[in-house]
Amino acid sequence: MTESAPSFELLPGAAESPVLLHVPHSARAIPGDVRDGIVLDDAALERELDHITDAHTAEIAGRAAELAGITPWRFVNRLSRLVVDPERFPDEREEMTAVGMGAVYTRTTHRGELRPAGTDSEPLLARYYRPYAEAVRRAVADRLAATGRAVVIDVHSYPSAPLPYELHGTGPRPPVCLGTDAFHTPAELTEAARQAFARCGGTGLDSPFAGTYVPLEFYGTDARVGALMVEIRRDTYMTEPGGPAGPGLDRLAAALGALVDAV
Repeated sequence: MTESAPSFELLPGAAESPVLLHVPHSARAIPGDVRDGIVLDDAALERELDHITDAHTAEIAGRAAELAGITPWRFVNRLSRLVVDPERFPDEREEMTAVGMGAVYTRTTHRGELRPAGTDSEPLLARYYRPYAEAVRRAVADRLAATGRAVVIDVHSYPSAPLPYELHGTGPRPPVCLGTDAFHTPAELTEAARQAFARCGGTGLDSPFAGTYVPLEFYGTDARVGALMVEIRRDTYMTEPGGPAGPGLDRLAAALGALVDAV
């Protein structure tokens, strides 16, 4: 746990790059006062972080940025998604609220208690969620202003076997799942990703996770904002759960870099 970690960081890329690699779930840091609101003991919290954290995805994005011909921008969450999950809707639109995993989680990956029932989420939303959302919105707006378009590529990972919290865990679990949106994911972006990740064991669409992340200001209205979610199955590059990265990481980073170049 930590008191001093920044909430998020925008890492600049080339001025002419429209690409924003978004890494929302790679960190494990939890500020001390937020930790106080979590009912798990330290050992149980570490186990939960092993399951819920998209380990090493910030490193994958960082290496991809180094390999790309034109350096993309990167927006990296520096706090655990157990603080707030910046990719969840903060209201009744969020389907994961059904399992206690809306913008502020109250249940664990195994559907146990994480925070007490009735926890007021507003302080966490005000302190962490809304500033994060505004910063991503500005980052996308800056790419639009600089290049006339923006492409948000979400970098995630997911376990090889479904966890109890998953609402759609019975479908295929390909080495790389590509999450798409009917409005924001053009066919050429999906095809570029298929080709880039073909060397990593192949891809599937929208299973076990679907959709993309687009700031609400642009969602469903501004076609200049493209978006794709890249969900990497963890056994392809690391020891599960929460263990070290293996040689697959370099292959995935090269593939992500190739996708950036294709965009």
